This record gives sequence, C-alpha cells and structure tokens, in this order.
Amino acid sequence: MCGIVGYVGPQKAEEILLSGLSRLEYRGYDSAGVALLTPDGLRLVRQVGKIANLVQAVQRAGLTGHLGIGHTRWATHGLPTEENAHPHTDCTGRIALVHNGIIENHRELRAELVARGHRFQSQTDTEVLVHLVEEHYRGDLVEAVRRAVARAVGAYAVAVVHADHPEEIVAARQGSPLVATARPAEGFLASDVPALLPYARAFYFLEDGEVAQVRPGSLRVWDRHGRPKEPVLREVPWDPLSAEKAGFRHFMEKEIHEQPRAVADTLRSELSTPWEEGLSGLDLSRVEHIYLVACGTSYHAALVAEYLWEPLLGLPVSAEIASEFRYKNPALGPTTLVVAISQSGETIDTLMAARGAKERGAPLLAVVNVVGSALAREAQAVLYTRAGLEIGVAATKTFTAQIAALALLGLWLARARGALTEEELRQAKEELSRAPRLVEEVLQLGPRLEALAQKFYTYPNFLYLGRGLLYPLALEGALKLKEISYIHAEGYAAGEMKHGPIALIHEGMPVVVLYSADELPEKVVANMQEVRARRGILLAFADAPDPEVEELADHIVLLPRSSRRLLPFTFTPALQLFAYHVARLKGTDVDQPRNLAKTVTVE
Repeated sequence: MCGIVGYVGPQKAEEILLSGLSRLEYRGYDSAGVALLTPDGLRLVRQVGKIANLVQAVQRAGLTGHLGIGHTRWATHGLPTEENAHPHTDCTGRIALVHNGIIENHRELRAELVARGHRFQSQTDTEVLVHLVEEHYRGDLVEAVRRAVARAVGAYAVAVVHADHPEEIVAARQGSPLVATARPAEGFLASDVPALLPYARAFYFLEDGEVAQVRPGSLRVWDRHGRPKEPVLREVPWDPLSAEKAGFRHFMEKEIHEQPRAVADTLRSELSTPWEEGLSGLDLSRVEHIYLVACGTSYHAALVAEYLWEPLLGLPVSAEIASEFRYKNPALGPTTLVVAISQSGETIDTLMAARGAKERGAPLLAVVNVVGSALAREAQAVLYTRAGLEIGVAATKTFTAQIAALALLGLWLARARGALTEEELRQAKEELSRAPRLVEEVLQLGPRLEALAQKFYTYPNFLYLGRGLLYPLALEGALKLKEISYIHAEGYAAGEMKHGPIALIHEGMPVVVLYSADELPEKVVANMQEVRARRGILLAFADAPDPEVEELADHIVLLPRSSRRLLPFTFTPALQLFAYHVARLKGTDVDQPRNLAKTVTVE
C-alpha cells in the first residue's frame, strides 16, 4: 500500500514528485503530501483525497525546490486527515519522512518518545520513525536512519530528507518495496517502478534490511549489517506509454483490451524450463504434493491451475489463500513443491508464506509480473508473466497472463514427470496458442455486454455459479463486480447452491450461471432449473448453444467454442467487461475503487 517518490537534482522536484505520485495513485488515495527543500527551508503541503487536490495545493503555495519526497496514503493507523497525511516532520521541522508499512511496536515507541519530550501531531504509527531519526541524528543522516529503523518492529519502506542535507535522500526497506536509481546530476526513489518510467529504465530493488543514500548522480547501498554493497541495476521492460490510457475511458478498459497481447507474450516468451533455473536439484518424480499459494485474483488463478494440474500430474494439488497458509502450519518439506503467485511480487502474505515454505525445505517457484520484485528474488526459480504494467487496481490482464503461465507450467511439470510425451506436449502447447485469438473474439462482444449491464446495474446483489473449472471463474467474476461497482456479489460452486445460497434466490436476484459443454453441463442445467423454480433472474454465459439453457435463461451471452483448457480465456474477458460496464454506469471510480490498493504490502 501507499506510494513513495523522491527526487534530488536540477529539475523542479515538485513537478517530478507530483507526476510520480499520480502514477502511484493506485497504491493509495486517502491523502497525499510532499516535503520540499525550498530557499525558505523545508516546507510541507498535504491534502486529504486524491493527488489532484495536492497538485492544486502545491500550485497555490507556489513552492519549488530541487530536493523532495512525496507520498500517497492508504490509511491504516488514523483517519484520512491532513494531520495524518505524510510526510511527517520531527520536533524541529528540519527532518521529513514518508513511510509505507506498519510499525507494530509504535505504541511503546511513542510512549518512550513522549516521555523524553517529543511532540506528536498525528495518530499514525509512522510519526514515531521521524522522531527516532531526530533522536539519533548527529550530522550523519544515513546513520540516524539506520539506528531509527533498527528500533522498529514490522514492515517499512521509508524515505527521509533533512534541511541540512540539500543533496541527499536516505531510504530503508523491510518488507515493503523500494526502488532507486541515479543518472548524471540527479537521483530518484520510489515504492514502485511506474513512478519513474519517464526518467529511467534500470533500477535497483532494495533488499530487506538495506539502507540507501540517493544523491545527484550517485546511489550508495549498505546491507543490514552496515556493510557497503555495490548496487546492480535491473532493466525493466516497460514502456512509459503503458501508463497512459491511449484513448480508453479507463485504465481497466484499456487493460481488458490488452489481454490478447498479454497472453500471447506470456505464451511465446523464451522461457527456459524452471527446473533448469534453480530447481535442477529437485527430483520431480519425488514430489508428493504441490501447493499453489496466492491472494485475491491471483488465488483464483491458483484455483484454475489446481483444476488443470491435478488430473494431468496425478498428484494432490492445493490452491491456498496465502494469509491462511502461512499460519496454519502446513505439512512441508523437500517433496512438497510450493508455487507462489503474485502480480506485484510484493504481496506481503504471499511473500511471507513463500519464505516460510522455503525455510522449511520446500522448493519454491514464483509466478510474478514484475522483474526484480521481492518474491522473484526469494524463489529458486521464476516464471514471469508478460502482461506489462497494469494500472487499474482490479486485476484483469495479469489474471489471464497468470493462467497462461500456469497452464504452460503444468505442461512442463507433466512432461518432466513423464506424464506427457513430447508429442502430447507439442499438441497441448499448440492448443494454448489459440488463447489470444479467443480473447480477441470475446472482446468483440463488448456492445452486447454493455447492453446487458444497462439492464442490471441498479441491482444490489448478484450470485455467480460455476462447476469444475468454471467455479474459480465464477469467484473471479463476482470479485470483479464487487471490487469496482460496490455491488454485493458472491461466487459459488453451483453444486453448493442447495447448501445455503438457494435461500437468497427470489424474483429480484440476478444469478450469473457459467455453462460449458465441457464442464458437467447436465448438472449446470439442473442448477438453472432450481433457480428458475424460485423465480431468480438467470444470466447465462455459455460457450455452446443448448436448447434447455436457451429456454431457462432470461439473458444469454454466447461465447466462442473452445476446449476445456481454454475456458478461462473465453469466460474471463466477458465477465470483466460486464463488471466494467456495470461500474461505469453506476459512476464509481473504476480504476481506483474505494478502500482498495493495487499492491497489498501490509497485513
């Protein structure tokens, strides 16, 4: 959560900070602020709400400078007020600090600092850090920050500036992401790459426990023990234009339409097989269980992989919610393969679950979209999706890219275990290559889905039903609708309807049913009959004509025919477009839905 930007150099810092924050607004938009070192000293501007409010306030203040830090907040401790907005300053007003994460021992630290005479202005956990820097400052800002964060328990990414250090930003990371880079005469810092894409394409990704000093043309790094470390910058293959809407009404709409390319790039990328990159020591014939660990939409991709992999591999495969997996003490060891899935590679629950599995001897494979992310660095092998930059908070193209990558990975694992011949592998990969074209065909149904949304955007509740491989897609369809339209929507395995959800069905309840000729069609028709008997409103998304479905459904969206393995690439874009148009018609903030942030880096 939260976005951080820092700049030092000859350009106007306020322009770079505001531009960077606007690119990070998907990380939090409860409040925002900047601290600028001006000719009159260190000055703060903070505003409640979105970055546009801060831009206006900075313009009104007429501030300018060549050193500064900025922050956009997703509130945890304390209401979204101006007092709780970052940056925070120390008692002297000469030190400013921004922070992403949660300081778990902030109450004890605050009590100590108050007892020693420090004056607090906010209710945030963050403010203890700037007062700790103040206490430890003796002319060396790097050492002061190092000593301050050493007292903190929890997760943090911090950036600090001091009025007496006009060419220096100091940063530290533990659990929350930070990237930094330098070029001649200037230096940059951010919590995520998109903020800096207009200025650089190569970045250093800070490791946990590291402290960095950013100066004009210079980047220095120290490890958790205070030893100097040579920062190695990684090239990020993202175009700055990917952060623009390119004529679409919303980033989400643009990213839905980018799915054919995202899936195609993921499938055709020249990736070597994962056991040749880090898992070469693993005898796949000895693997007894596979856990797929993820959160949110990535968890739904994991469920899809569970349905695809288990019959293919002949092994128990379990999709697990990372926030539960890490605390339930699962049975893990050298014969358990753990696959951690995360768009950002920084999702805190997935990252911690992966670390715990690795510590207990389980081989770890990561599926991520961000090169150099924490999860990518943690894993023994990495399978990158090639979705490109995704700005919309609700995941779309990263979901289908994850499914493409996981489908391919399942085939590789099956071949390595001897469950597929080379010819069977070739045929399966050829089948997968049809996925981008299928997505393109579904996107042509946009007007039909917009017309359907027009009929249903005022309804307060939805039920989504699917069986087999369509069950996780029903979960994802319901999640998309609730995320961006704020309509209460629940996804269920259709066979579970009689075990509770059927009590909700009445003449005003829309029920979205996913029907495929490849996934228990007779059972799904029976479920539809049960809905019809209770006067529910049936919306059928079907990949094949069926007289019974046509008779029972109030509305039908007929999708392209495909094979079972390709079902996610037909049903998913249709459900995304339906949710998008419902939200657009309701007038919600599609790209930045309330209370949500793109990357969840705190528990």
